[in-house]
Amino acid sequence: MKAVIFDLDGVITDTAHYHFLAWQQLAQSQQVHFDEAFNENLKGIDRMGSLELILAGAPRAYSDAEKLALADTKNEHYKTLIAEMSPDDLLPGAVEALDWCRAQGLKVGLASVSKNAFTVLESLGITDKFDYVVDAATIARGKPDPEIFLRAASELGVDPADCVGVEDAVAGVTAIKAAGMVAIGVGQAATLWQADTVIPGLEQFKNIMETLCKTGASPGSCS
Repeated sequence: MKAVIFDLDGVITDTAHYHFLAWQQLAQSQQVHFDEAFNENLKGIDRMGSLELILAGAPRAYSDAEKLALADTKNEHYKTLIAEMSPDDLLPGAVEALDWCRAQGLKVGLASVSKNAFTVLESLGITDKFDYVVDAATIARGKPDPEIFLRAASELGVDPADCVGVEDAVAGVTAIKAAGMVAIGVGQAATLWQADTVIPGLEQFKNIMETLCKTGASPGSCS
């Protein structure tokens, strides 16, 4: 094991509610019903992919220019909502998990489809805890395509087979497995069944990593 690549939303922090509010406002403006159940379908999906899912229920068709304008409208609303984020918004165990990786000599990457990832990291005060952050604007395909995780591994200078990915979304776990990495799911085992192992939150990260090392379930050699 040489690197751990984390997702951001739902793993390090929870911006899901802010995304929900921003998407809900946009959907309602286009006469599309949008609730928490529909929002679950957007987890792990990039902005334009999420917009396409929402507009599929709209009463009319949209041009590419209109779609881009709607995506920008949603993003501006979202940025307003997350402007007040602080280290208090870190999920339990997040900092400890990142620090544990550092203590083990592992490289740490971030693979988030959010184009606001750098803004969120700065607000949380943890930018310096990552060796590389994939800029979602520079990848062609979002999750479940493995591109974002393969890009993170490449920039970290680590073979994908020597990486562990940490995700809370089905699309993210699928991307990790397609990249040839071990997948740790954060959430419900029944939902993230494709993951190699599932934990409720990052409070259990250290223990599960140590278990993977002892059982030889993790790639490469453990520190």
